[in-house]
Amino acid sequence: MTNKVFIATSLDGYIADKDNKIDWLHQLPNPNGDDFGFDAFIAGIDALLMGRNTFEMVLSFGVEWPYNKPVFVLSNSLTHVPNGYEGKVFLVNGELQKIVKNLTELGYHNLYIDGGKTIQSFLKEDLVDEMILTRIPVLLGGGYPLFGDLPEPLGFKLLASKKYIDKVVQNHYIRDR
Repeated sequence: MTNKVFIATSLDGYIADKDNKIDWLHQLPNPNGDDFGFDAFIAGIDALLMGRNTFEMVLSFGVEWPYNKPVFVLSNSLTHVPNGYEGKVFLVNGELQKIVKNLTELGYHNLYIDGGKTIQSFLKEDLVDEMILTRIPVLLGGGYPLFGDLPEPLGFKLLASKKYIDKVVQNHYIRDR
């Protein structure tokens, strides 16, 4: 099982502003509609595992469901999948290592881990194998940070670094175990 993170942050490391908004992600001119490697990344994963907050944020966009892979939503409070998302979204809860083991047994070997709290939980248990971090050139000065407290330092190796639209830097890291 490989657990991968693909996420954008501000220069000061936030994934959402003080109002839990992500509008700032779309303020850069992107005339060619560059996806910063997202489609290629999605092509290499089997399923997504996201937290309830991220799931609810995606639903709030009011667009057609953007994922063509199974989405597992980590939640202790959701009791059912919203109408129209059956067969696309599956609820999971419990210990992360058991969830990952169960998903592996179901044939999912490359998971996209999404959502700030979920990513932090996976990092705390040293369950992240790869991180693709895209830095958007804006300072938010506060908000929801990508990283939180860890029980011990986790080392990563830089695999690649790319520049997009002459403003955005994306670094691809793999866990150095």
